[in-house]
Amino acid sequence: MAQEEIKKVETPAETAEVKATKKTKKGKRLVQSGQAHIQATFNNTIISISDKNGEVLTASSAGANGFRGSKKGTAYAAGVAAEKAAELAKKEHGLSSVDVYVKGIGLGRDSAIRALSTAGIRIDSITDKTPIAHGGCRPKGERKP
Repeated sequence: MAQEEIKKVETPAETAEVKATKKTKKGKRLVQSGQAHIQATFNNTIISISDKNGEVLTASSAGANGFRGSKKGTAYAAGVAAEKAAELAKKEHGLSSVDVYVKGIGLGRDSAIRALSTAGIRIDSITDKTPIAHGGCRPKGERKP
């Protein structure tokens, strides 16, 4: 005897219910210590504060705080962005201490770290994760005499 497979076809209403149940909003977590990642480029400074596992709690950038154009790359803009991210992390998640990871060579490196400490967050360690090129691919073009 040949057995036939019966395929269940979901209606659009059923698929909408499935999608609605999968998306659940995470509640506010209380995190005492975390990580602050600062990416400082010449054009912008991005600060994201995460827990120890790397899950982002708050993020801010110079561009998100109203600075436009070349003003985004300034040290003042980086300080404002770091201050806003730190205040949100303290208020919403109870963050009290961070390990700082800095990447990039922009003007906002030092001022972002200083703004984190003045916001009342204790800095446990500072690590520089700036990528440094060593070697690399062979350049195009003919051999030079």
